Amino acid sequence: MQSAAKFQVVDGQLIGARQISTPNYSQRPEETEIQLIVIHNISLPPSQFGGGYIEQFFQNQLDWSVHPYFQTIEGMQVSTHLLILRTGEVLQFVNFNDRAWHAGRSSYLAQKECNDYSIGIELEGSDDTDFEEIQYQVLADAVATLQYAFPKIAQHLAGHSDIAPGRKTDPGSHFQWSYFRTLLAQNKRS
Repeated sequence: MQSAAKFQVVDGQLIGARQISTPNYSQRPEETEIQLIVIHNISLPPSQFGGGYIEQFFQNQLDWSVHPYFQTIEGMQVSTHLLILRTGEVLQFVNFNDRAWHAGRSSYLAQKECNDYSIGIELEGSDDTDFEEIQYQVLADAVATLQYAFPKIAQHLAGHSDIAPGRKTDPGSHFQWSYFRTLLAQNKRS
């Protein structure tokens, strides 16, 4: 039995997510189809949650003087399509039709520059901390919604560590891929 969809995609927006603008995006190359979802984790400062610092970072509004770690990322301009907070709230920073700056130098199935053809989803978390149950539930619903809206990504999910091995480690060993895939199968839409 299928559960009712919490989300839907309309004109590149995830209806049900809080929309937040960022200057950190660009147009996808012409004729590019969305073919991949990349799952990340982020916490600012590392392994600390809450405080709104991630939102500020993606909007280029982070006060670099608040924490010593922030000075190590000063000037970076990055973004993601979606951020799922530990509370389960979903924030959308970049329209799915646009290119978020989440993957950096990357490759998937020998195709370089994953930002061009992927959707980035950040989970508020870290490599050394378990994710919240609500994050798995919301992520499964959001990914099922995206797979329905963009059928080419149906079989293409990767962690940041998969597309940038040696450079990135997220979502990390605390992300339970098999559990997530079970939830995703339960959320599948047709």
